[in-house]
Amino acid sequence: MAVKDVTSKQEVDDVVKQGSVVMIHFWASWCEASKHMDQVFAHLSADFPHAHFLRVEAEEQPEISEAYSVSAVPYFVFLKDGKTVDTLEGAYPSDLANKVSKIVGSIHAGEPAAPASLGMAAGPSVLEAVQDFAKIDNSSRAKTNPPVPAGINDSLKTRLEKLIRSHPIMLFMKGTPEQPQCGFSKKAVEILKTENVKFGTFDILGDNEVREGLKKFSNWPTYPQLYCNGELLGGSDIIIAMHEGGELKQAFNDHGVGNDDVSKSTGTEPDGQQAGVTNSTGLSLALTSRLESIINSAPVMLFMKGSPDEPRCGFSRKVVEILKQEKVDFKTFDILSDDEVRQGLKVYSNWSSYPQLYIKSELIGGSDIVLEMQKSGELEKVLAEKGIVSLEDRLKKLVNSTPVMLFMKGTPDAPKCGFSSKVVNALKEEGIKFGSFDILSDEDVRQGLKKFSNWPTFPQLYYKGELIGGCDIILELKSQGELASTLSE
Repeated sequence: MAVKDVTSKQEVDDVVKQGSVVMIHFWASWCEASKHMDQVFAHLSADFPHAHFLRVEAEEQPEISEAYSVSAVPYFVFLKDGKTVDTLEGAYPSDLANKVSKIVGSIHAGEPAAPASLGMAAGPSVLEAVQDFAKIDNSSRAKTNPPVPAGINDSLKTRLEKLIRSHPIMLFMKGTPEQPQCGFSKKAVEILKTENVKFGTFDILGDNEVREGLKKFSNWPTYPQLYCNGELLGGSDIIIAMHEGGELKQAFNDHGVGNDDVSKSTGTEPDGQQAGVTNSTGLSLALTSRLESIINSAPVMLFMKGSPDEPRCGFSRKVVEILKQEKVDFKTFDILSDDEVRQGLKVYSNWSSYPQLYIKSELIGGSDIVLEMQKSGELEKVLAEKGIVSLEDRLKKLVNSTPVMLFMKGTPDAPKCGFSSKVVNALKEEGIKFGSFDILSDEDVRQGLKKFSNWPTFPQLYYKGELIGGCDIILELKSQGELASTLSE
């Protein structure tokens, strides 16, 4: 049965009511991952003609998206006998093939679907994508999102090294230079263009293996990541600081790429800007002024569909929830109420969808970016750096983020000092669950926590927001048999 585009909740309800097997793909026109997964979805519909395959444009059908709690795309819902039996978020072709096969009943639970389950109708590019994913599939994978690999195999390591060295200046980013998919990537691209150097890019949103693998390879948890002759320079904050301090140009020169790789477009346009680099959006001065006025009307500004009390799409609702969880004051603008702003802001920001979050007039991104930043702690960091949340408030939140919280050098899997390693081992030997924060990744937290706790060294262990002590105290408590009881009172 061919994929059917639905434009109302009633259409979905009518199909679901029949009690047959129904698969729904929530997608967005701006999301490349959605488009790739839609190819797989279409081939699966040909393989299973007795099931119903529905396609919903998530942002254009907020009532349907809301009904199925959609907050990111691509997103799949699987229904049988009128009930939701499974979901899948993200671009995972093998998982999609597995789930469709299981719900239709062609394979048994726990048995992985072979790439050929997509059928002979599948094109070579689709089958290749599924085969790539199948190589890393195993029965212990989580039901929806695959876990981050425990390590990097030789094949992936070789691939990452080749990618990193594929250009003298290489940027791993979200999206492309023409269509960046997050404000940090966009800023990095702008800086490199201002530096007038040639650079290569890789869209990590299009390859989850590279996205997760590079984090471990570089020991850098966020994107973008900028490399020069195979050496990691850093992420957005470091790129900005180096650029503003003149150190980025010097770094390029030191690596021998500052002059040889300068773009040939070194002339200037009549307005004095570099050739090929322009701030012109084609918008009228009046509209540009209006958009900037709205963006600047609050330190944290969210352009969304609906209002915080009545969001009109799952994506907008999710960002509102995140901002409330972060306990920050924010202002919103309902783009459904003003088409001039709705269309104009897409051009102004070079961001094609909503919601859009701005902090101190800088575009942060949409729902996927905001959600990922919250999970990684990057959103909290940005709010503190921009003066929205004080460092003291941020530290209080961090020490109370889990009952047992360890501030250490490195991570529990890869500690960066012997004292941190000893405390991690002590906690593990006692069977104590704990959260951790790598103070090497954030200088503000590293220095601020010393004053906050009046404790000059690391690691530092907290229980329910109270400092227990450092390495010596933790080891002494363990040797006396008091560590577990101290952390459970």
